[in-house]
Amino acid sequence: MAIEPARQLRLVILDACRDNPFAKIMKRSIASRAIGRGLAKIEPTSPNTLIAYSAKAGSTALDGDYRNSPFTMALAKHLTRPGLDVRRAFGFVRDDVLKTTSNKQEPFVYGSLGGEDVSLVPAAKAAPSTPAPNPQAEARRDYELALQLGNKDALNAFLAQYPEGFYANLAKIQIARIAAEETRLAATEKARLAEQERARLAAEGTQKTQQLKAAEVDAKAAQQARIAAGKAKQVAQEQAAAAEQKRAAAEMADKLSEKIAAINTGADRAAAGPSTADKAGGDQGEPKTNVASLSAGPSPADIAKPFQADIAKSVQIELRRVGCFTADADGEWNAASQRSLALFNRHARTKFDVKVASVDALDAIKLKPARVCPLVCQHGFEADGERCSKIVCGEGSFLNDDNECERRRSKATVKRNDNDRPSRRARQERPDGVDRGTPRYDAGYGARPPAQQARPLTGSERVLGCNSYEAIMSGKCP
Repeated sequence: MAIEPARQLRLVILDACRDNPFAKIMKRSIASRAIGRGLAKIEPTSPNTLIAYSAKAGSTALDGDYRNSPFTMALAKHLTRPGLDVRRAFGFVRDDVLKTTSNKQEPFVYGSLGGEDVSLVPAAKAAPSTPAPNPQAEARRDYELALQLGNKDALNAFLAQYPEGFYANLAKIQIARIAAEETRLAATEKARLAEQERARLAAEGTQKTQQLKAAEVDAKAAQQARIAAGKAKQVAQEQAAAAEQKRAAAEMADKLSEKIAAINTGADRAAAGPSTADKAGGDQGEPKTNVASLSAGPSPADIAKPFQADIAKSVQIELRRVGCFTADADGEWNAASQRSLALFNRHARTKFDVKVASVDALDAIKLKPARVCPLVCQHGFEADGERCSKIVCGEGSFLNDDNECERRRSKATVKRNDNDRPSRRARQERPDGVDRGTPRYDAGYGARPPAQQARPLTGSERVLGCNSYEAIMSGKCP
């Protein structure tokens, strides 16, 4: 057969199932074979083969009212659709023919195909998708155009279009650079004009007042420059002084360590006894080393005492700066200094040993740029930022022992029964000689008896150590 060389699809289409024009006049005989209608059913034996009948086996096809039959018109309509599988195409052909012939003619397909789609007309290639426009690319193109113009108006127009983003930041930088350049050019031009004006006035000799005024302006500018240079020099000196102080403290600590190590080495040698050479020398009559003289030398504590005093004084100065120490920095590490360092530990969340002033504590306090401990004011004053302000109570109020304004209470009249007062003789017979029935002080308005003058210390007073006579007499406590 002609379709045998085909491999992917063998397709046979028959549109020849017409009525026999001689069927009506043909006579049947007993021995003759029966005459049937249409084409006989067929089953293809080759793979990938389809045989399409215009009408089902045993039925006839209609010619229709047009130039082509309904089956032919349906084939021309669906088989030529790009990318449409032939099985679905013959299905659409069947539907169209049944609809056109009012279900009188049903096309039929015999055979089978594989699972892949087989189309007579290949599907049209899909157009490549156009990538979405990149807003950054547009912003970059517009920014480069504005940059080529090189003026503030173009860059401001770009910022109005793109107020945010990377190129917007670049445009702002360019505007700032242009503004700085314009300022520089304006200053240069102003200086040039001033120089020309000064030269003209000097040549004419008639505008001495204006020359003096210009000289005053220059002198003022020079003075301001000198002041700025002096401030910068002062800052540099302060930084250098701080670095030198830190270096001196480190050197002091190193020297102290070296001296202590040397003394410890000498003490160890003295405790170990004379060496072999010393013994030999003793046998030869040479003087021996006196161990007692080594042990009688200055102790490490005596050598470290001046250095420790300097460190203690530096720590006290720094504690005063951060508001944790109120006494004078005398270098004596006493109980007040220990309480100040404990107060710093509590507010700065550190854990330095308060019994000794160490270099580590000094470095940690120097790192604090501002006040660490809260401001403690005396009785009658309250903290107001970095200073103590006097508390002023309103009319009808007074300042109580808790440093608060309290409203005065009306003076109550107490009626006393003279029969309850002990006799004069009984008062004189008291062993302590004190009259317990009557007060020995002038009560006055708003005064309190001496027995009520004592009150518990506040937290800040406990930190300052106000429970001792020395602290009260020093003026640090209220």
